[in-house]
Amino acid sequence: MRQPQNGRDDQAGATLRTVVTAVVANLLVALAKGVAALITGSAALWAETLHSIADTGNEVLLFIGVHRSKKKEDPRHPFGYGQERYFWALLAALGIFVLGGVLSIGEGVRSLLRPEPLVSPWIGVVVLVAAACFEGYSWRVARRQVLTRARELDRTILEHLARGSDPATSTVYLEDSAALVGIALALAALVLQLLTGWRASDGLASVCIGLLLITVALRLARRSKSLLIDEAAPEDVVRPIREAIVRHGWIAHVPALEVIFVGPGQLLVIVRVAPVPAACAAPAHELVGQVDRLRDELLHMPAVTEVAVTVEDARG
Repeated sequence: MRQPQNGRDDQAGATLRTVVTAVVANLLVALAKGVAALITGSAALWAETLHSIADTGNEVLLFIGVHRSKKKEDPRHPFGYGQERYFWALLAALGIFVLGGVLSIGEGVRSLLRPEPLVSPWIGVVVLVAAACFEGYSWRVARRQVLTRARELDRTILEHLARGSDPATSTVYLEDSAALVGIALALAALVLQLLTGWRASDGLASVCIGLLLITVALRLARRSKSLLIDEAAPEDVVRPIREAIVRHGWIAHVPALEVIFVGPGQLLVIVRVAPVPAACAAPAHELVGQVDRLRDELLHMPAVTEVAVTVEDARG
């Protein structure tokens, strides 16, 4: 008996809404930034255009991952397709690194080596302010989902970003956070050049935006890699499962308990239990019934999708 799908479907639906919101916002922002970059010739605006293009493409990858992860389990994938999200999130992180980070740094270096005066820089200022509004809305949607999930698990946002099993929402949240910082850097560069005429500010801003994106990409890639290789659940997830097991009076102790992520909000529980002597002396069918009841109880816990219980001799 597996855990009902409703909770995971609701979570996937919320993630899908977050990703779609981010795709629409970044597509509009990328178009506006691209036009402004063509008019002004600003390296920082070109970096921000690349940033938004990368974010749009990456969020399409996340959309694919969320959609494919909703497929039901089958004989070839007995635990379902939840890890699809980890694979597509890893591709998204690589996209941020190459399209956003490396190309932005390259554009910044080019601008530093051959600085050029800006044309109609106020157009860039207006576009960046408008972009901040779109990005800010997408960021609020992603933050609300991250915060809701963090509160459910009694975590801070930073703790949830480090321990959470849904890379899609975390990726959107961190991308949008980086986007707001990048807009601030580009805006500061334009205003500084307007006020002082210092042309190098534009190239420096582009390099800083690239370094920011590389930092975010490495953070996301490391998290996706950990989840792809069947990372154990953190202690705040394992603790209630262990407490539920030891409450059973027929269990003397728990020699081993493994709780592993097999998808966003999906846990595989593998437990070895040693029964008390009285349970060992009882008829075999009674012990089997106790094990079945333990397994059913664990399967009804949040996020638990499969449970394997092994009984070992308490005298061993």
